[in-house]
Order: sequence, then C-alpha cells, then structure tokens
Amino acid sequence: MEITAAIVKEKGSSFELAKVKLDEPKADEVLVKIVACGICHTDMVARDFIMGAPNFPVILGHEGSGIVEKVGEDVHHIKAGDHVVLTYGYCGECEICRSGTPPYCYEFFQRNFSGERVDHTHSHHYPDGTAINDNFFSQSSFATYSIAHKNNVIVVPKDAPLELLGPLGCGIQTGAGAVINSLKLKIGSTIAISGTGAVGLAALMAAKAASATTIIAIDINEERLAFAKELGATHTINSTKEEVSKRILEILPHGVQFGIDTTGRNEVINNTLASMAPVGEMVAIGVARKPLELETNIFLTKGYKIRFINQGDSVPQEFIPKLIRMYQNGQFPFDKLIKKYAFENINQAVEDSETGKTIKSVLTIGNYKN
Repeated sequence: MEITAAIVKEKGSSFELAKVKLDEPKADEVLVKIVACGICHTDMVARDFIMGAPNFPVILGHEGSGIVEKVGEDVHHIKAGDHVVLTYGYCGECEICRSGTPPYCYEFFQRNFSGERVDHTHSHHYPDGTAINDNFFSQSSFATYSIAHKNNVIVVPKDAPLELLGPLGCGIQTGAGAVINSLKLKIGSTIAISGTGAVGLAALMAAKAASATTIIAIDINEERLAFAKELGATHTINSTKEEVSKRILEILPHGVQFGIDTTGRNEVINNTLASMAPVGEMVAIGVARKPLELETNIFLTKGYKIRFINQGDSVPQEFIPKLIRMYQNGQFPFDKLIKKYAFENINQAVEDSETGKTIKSVLTIGNYKN
C-alpha cells in the first residue's frame, strides 16, 4: 500500500515527507493506522547517529498510537479496530524477556536500532522498489501507517484519548517507570530529579502519585522549574544559580534518598551522588556523549547504588494500561506536557523540542491529507 512517511536521508538532516510503499504485515505483525506519534530525544539520537546503526535513509518514530487495520495469522490477542499504543521491540522468548525484564532483551538493539527486521528484511520501499531503513523500535511510526511486531502493540481502552497516548510507549513510561518500577518509591520518600524534560517531569508526576514528601527538580530553565512546581515539585534548584549538592543538603541535612538523572552529564550525576543519604539509590536514564567519571573515593562509605535503566524497567503490556488508568483518575496528568503539531510541521516540532520550547511534541498524523 502507498503511505506517507517522514524520511531522514542523511545523518543530522531534516525530515522529508514522501510517498513510499508499505508491505503487508507478516504472520507475527500488525498493521496500524497511525493517529499520532510523539517526538522523543531518542529519535534525534538516531537521526544524529549517536546511537543506532548508520543506516540512511531511515524512517524513525517510536511513540506511535493508532487503530489496528490488519493482523497477521499468528496474532491472536489483537484484532482490527483495536486502539493501540506502540512501544519498544523485544523478542519475548529469551531468558531476559521471560524473567520479566524485556527492556534488556538479548535482541534489543537489533529490534530497535538496526534499521531492519531481525530477518534483515524491510517493510518500506521507494516506488522503484529500493528498500528504506526502517523497523525503528519495531514500528517506524513517523508515517500514516506502521507495521509493528505483535509484542510491542499494546491494546488500550477506547475511551482514552488516543491522540495523546503515544508518548506512553517510550518517554513517559521511561520517567514514570524509573520511579515506580526501578526505585519503587514508598510513601514519604525523598527524591531529586535532574532534568525537567518529558522524562524528568513524568518521573516527577509519578513521585507525586507515589506520595513522596520531598521532590526536588533540578534544571537550568526557570520556566521549566516553575512548571515543575505546578506539577508537584516541593523544591526547585537552578543549577546555574545555586550549588546543587549544597542546596539539597540544606533541604535534607542527611541527604536525599533517591536520585534520577535524565541528562547523562558527569557533573550532574556527581552533584546528585554528593547529596545523597547513605544507602541511597540513583538511576541514570540520559544518553551520554562522554564516558561517565565518578568521584568514587568520597562514596566508598555511603553504600550507594547506581543503575542504568532502559524504558523504566517496564513490562509495557502491564505498565502502559496502569499509566492510562492513573491518567483517567487524575493521578498522572501527562497531557499537560504535550503540544500537538500537524504531520507536515514535523521539523518545527523537532526544533521546538530541541530548543526546549515544547516539552513533548506530538504529531497529529491521523489528520494528514495526502
């Protein structure tokens, strides 16, 4: 079938809308008409070849939501007409997946960043038959239609706003999952969150929902910090104006129990660790451009734990419906992060995301007219 997709033709270039051919779904795949798709920092990481395979041209997009049009013969838990959110790809069969930790699947890179299916085929082609790199996060959802693997298609309630749900597939579940799944915050916990982008603010809202009593948001953007206060931060720190570790220890003299880093920056991670309570726990989410260096000597007697996590340690079939229920109950207002853009304005949406003008850009692809 003919569809419209946004294509990156070379490293770091803009997105170009083009007509391409999309194959029929294979036996274990699902064809989805995309209603909306979030723009995530990971799309930019792949565009700029910081992570992933150097395969261009490529169709990115990995926070898709839409309506199922067709399913393969081996797909039994999904049917045409279902409303769905698309999430990350995983095999579901290896010992890592079977242990309940699919974000760390043995085939994670191949199914999400390789630019092709695991059998080395492509579902997208130019009109002349030339293959286009695709299968990004097993979906490539910057397009009017997407083919996804049955494992990463999550059926969601039809009374939930489908045009808002796409970011739950990656960025929002990553931040919320860091709090709920990875750190397992309890009532009365204290937490510091570095970075108030979509991931950090999702973590902040989850911390509030978990009844943390001290939630410290750290950033360099005063507008974002003020917004963090609206969402539930009890304290904010502008790291260009205050010494972070000193300020945290003024708020909590014995240190903060939990930390989340969404920046990937050495100095930010070390500032958080320097202000943590003994046996504190920290998770790192941000994509780093430099190797991490830690001031380990000052931490030797603290018993700290630091983990690098992916996708909020979530099992998406369980976690995404939970986040939707929390949203519908008024406990997780992630819609406040979202600004919608028409599909043809994808480059403006990307620019606004990268400059910080918009927290979470969402493309309303379902409204696109060929």
